[in-house]
Amino acid sequence: MKTAGIIIIGNEILSGKVTDINSPYLCQELRKLGVEVQQIITIPDISEIIGRTAVDFSGRFSWVFTSGGIGPTHDDITVSSIAKGFETELVESPRIIQDIQNFHGDKMTAAHRRMAMIPEGSELIEYAEGRGTQLQFHNIFVFPGIPEYLQIRFSGIKDRFRTTPIVLKQIYLKGDEGMIAESLDATMESFPELMLGSYPKVAGKDYDIKLTLECRDSAYLENAFNFLYERLPEECVHRVE
Repeated sequence: MKTAGIIIIGNEILSGKVTDINSPYLCQELRKLGVEVQQIITIPDISEIIGRTAVDFSGRFSWVFTSGGIGPTHDDITVSSIAKGFETELVESPRIIQDIQNFHGDKMTAAHRRMAMIPEGSELIEYAEGRGTQLQFHNIFVFPGIPEYLQIRFSGIKDRFRTTPIVLKQIYLKGDEGMIAESLDATMESFPELMLGSYPKVAGKDYDIKLTLECRDSAYLENAFNFLYERLPEECVHRVE
């Protein structure tokens, strides 16, 4: 099973000035690819915290995705902080220098040039023709915080994360969770590998509870589904997807 951790970096997120939409996007896309996101953390623009968190996540998850802090301003310290956390030297990338020159021409500044400093041993991944490159250091993928840019970059490299897909079945019910709690407990006891979720309705929906059953093994999922379905009160079942 491939796992992922997401690190959202930025004082603007923690202060409420900006709403994080990058982690929901990454969670949804990774789920489609069969990757289980096991932790999301939001941290400030503090070098020691960024470096320590990157090292920790890198050791615990198959892949790590960071968002934010890779521009030319004073608070864009993600790359240098990761390098410091791993006790790795920063080196100037000729490829990134060329990309910056192609984009800014004679308007390139020293601040722009700092964006070409990357941890030694990094990989630069082509994600779209005519665009720059995506930075990978060990199993860490360093993304910009601007959602449009992150989505373009992730879309261009997402196939490298594809693994055994997670299969989903859903049951929509009328009633309340107290009526089905024993059935859910029995199902989880008999099928411990099942990922089973119970979600009371959102206002305006035509059901009261949505059950989600997920697994990487289709046969196992089907058996778990049948086991649970047989134990649900017949009058509660609204529809199945």
